[in-house]
Amino acid sequence: MSKKKIRFGLMLNGPGTHMNAWRDETVPQDASVNIKFYQEKALQAEQAGFSFLFIADGLYINEKSIPHFLNRFEPMTILSALATTTSQIGLVGTLSTSYSEPYTVARQFASLDMISGGRAGWNVVTSPLEGSARNFNKGSHPNHFQRYEIAEEHLQVVTGLWNSWEDAAFIRNRETGEFFKKDGLHRLYHKGRYFSVEGPLNIGRSKQGQPVIFQAGASEAGKEFAAREADAIFTNADTLAKAKSFANEIRNRVEQNGRKKTDVLIFPSLSPIVGATLEEAAKRYEQLQSLVTIDEALNYLGRFFDHYDFSIHPLDEPFPDIGTIGQNSFQSTTDQIRKRAAIENSTLRQVARQVTTPKGSFFGTYAQVADQIIEWVETGAADGFILSTPVLGSLYTDFLQHVIPILEERGYYQQSYEKGTLRGNLGLPYKENRYKQQTIKNGGS
Repeated sequence: MSKKKIRFGLMLNGPGTHMNAWRDETVPQDASVNIKFYQEKALQAEQAGFSFLFIADGLYINEKSIPHFLNRFEPMTILSALATTTSQIGLVGTLSTSYSEPYTVARQFASLDMISGGRAGWNVVTSPLEGSARNFNKGSHPNHFQRYEIAEEHLQVVTGLWNSWEDAAFIRNRETGEFFKKDGLHRLYHKGRYFSVEGPLNIGRSKQGQPVIFQAGASEAGKEFAAREADAIFTNADTLAKAKSFANEIRNRVEQNGRKKTDVLIFPSLSPIVGATLEEAAKRYEQLQSLVTIDEALNYLGRFFDHYDFSIHPLDEPFPDIGTIGQNSFQSTTDQIRKRAAIENSTLRQVARQVTTPKGSFFGTYAQVADQIIEWVETGAADGFILSTPVLGSLYTDFLQHVIPILEERGYYQQSYEKGTLRGNLGLPYKENRYKQQTIKNGGS
């Protein structure tokens, strides 16, 4: 029986995913805006055969935000730069449907896809933070359900615009003076509830047809949206049981939406804390915990709850009941935090520490973590993982140098690329042009 091939993406957001990763001595202090650091980490991931790089994003900050979020690159800009540094690894960027125009988004990702030779992916988000609305001329922040309505229509428009041109539309015949086939151009003529876009888009299709669609919603609306539209889904499931349950639910929803279960890949977050021995792994976890004070941990926890001020509550009493605060922001995350606190009868201090520096399932020796990764894939809980290393320093290089070779030796991984596009390397088919509306007969504008 052939073994499943594990695919990895790298979360590349400056120094790492820990809120105070910038304080770790194995990364530059200015890692979030250090282009050489990004290039170095991207090339390391490419040399290790990772399928893609992933850039997260947010549209609102305040003084309590994660420090390296206060000063960081915009996703499309840094990915375009990395497209010229790398040659094979995929480039996935986060961009909001709530605070962007579909035409601009379609053009940006189509350009990245063309520049990179078919390696672009779009992480479709709806922007959870309430404060985002104050940075855009869009009125009040849409409620959770409405944000997904907007996202659905936004994505329909973007994918419609990506179908503006058929594959062989640009013939560029110098002898006849014919630059494109007139019947290879399509206008969208979209008029919906939230957007009105005529088209066509002023850039053609790439080697993979269209960018890969990623989605990370874990709420009911988010899961249903992902099951209908996504090529790949991120999840923060922190145990094997939760990951299997999520994966089964998503695959069933995918099938109910008229798709094959294999049409969507599932990528849990992987935040390994590894060492040559358990003692070394434990020491590394203690070092991560030491990077953050309890006040900083409370601020970090508050970010998920509309920047709620948890400092007004006693630290060593049960996690406080703050009503529905956070329900219109990080809904699934806040629900999980409340549920876990209730089940474990955790104090506010314990919740803040755990959320800020989670130990997670992938803790142990190199071989133990490799075993866990294989188990998650073999049991159907994952098709691959987003490597969300707390610090992109020695923890990252140790994973590449010690865990990846074990996976390769056991036949679950290969440090090379089989195809030239992100879709190809993820095992996804070329995205055909499925445009079915009006064809322009007069050459367009």
